[in-house]
Amino acid sequence: MNVLVFDIETVPDVATGRKLHSLAGLSDADVARVMFEKRREETGESDFLRHHLHRIIAISAVLRQGERLRVWSLGDNDSSEVELITRFFDGIEKFAPTLVSWNGSQFDLPVLHYRALLHGITAPRYWDTGGLDREFRWNNYLNRFHERHTDLMDVLAGYQPRAAAPLEEIALMLGLPGKMGASGADVWKNYCAGKLEEIRNYCETDVLNTYLIYLRWELLRGNLDTAGWRREQQLVRETLQTEHKPHMQAFLEAWDRHAG
Repeated sequence: MNVLVFDIETVPDVATGRKLHSLAGLSDADVARVMFEKRREETGESDFLRHHLHRIIAISAVLRQGERLRVWSLGDNDSSEVELITRFFDGIEKFAPTLVSWNGSQFDLPVLHYRALLHGITAPRYWDTGGLDREFRWNNYLNRFHERHTDLMDVLAGYQPRAAAPLEEIALMLGLPGKMGASGADVWKNYCAGKLEEIRNYCETDVLNTYLIYLRWELLRGNLDTAGWRREQQLVRETLQTEHKPHMQAFLEAWDRHAG
């Protein structure tokens, strides 16, 4: 089975913000400021934008395929949103993986839907509910209770919103590194400062935390025994060691500290 753990990072879609609020002539920063302020007015507290007002700037993934494990961010620092989303859905077309996320049902996938709609990106296998492949009638990416997309936050909470937990807290509870010096709230600030590489690295550590929680869940439900779970964890360690990337080495060091 192919398993693809994914996470996205987003910034305000200022192009749509200009259209919705008649803000022609304002800078991106000023448009974003208006969008945040209007959202606070709507909610009375939070400035977290509605799903269709996010633009994707990073998609990171862990792919477990055969004996192989890979951790990376799609495209590069110069890739357009269209390229990132196209690469994501092309991977689904090619590998038909089990998608794994943390809060993907409520955030990542709806944002991907709206952005693919905007850019005219086709993804027939992803949207299939049995019309193209009969097996997808019983297990597809769109049904909340199917495993072809496993939203770990949703599943572990028993599909009860009040029981949902943050990725950071569950990761730390399990002796994993958790957030590595940043959070989703820092993305817009870092993007404005031109720190896209840092955003992509941060996103990669998020998918690593999610994948390690997924392995623990596989142990919980009996798809891995203790020896198999330890082998899978060791594969993660070996993969990160061979990458020789500072943020992955920092993840390993934090993992050792927290596990101890």
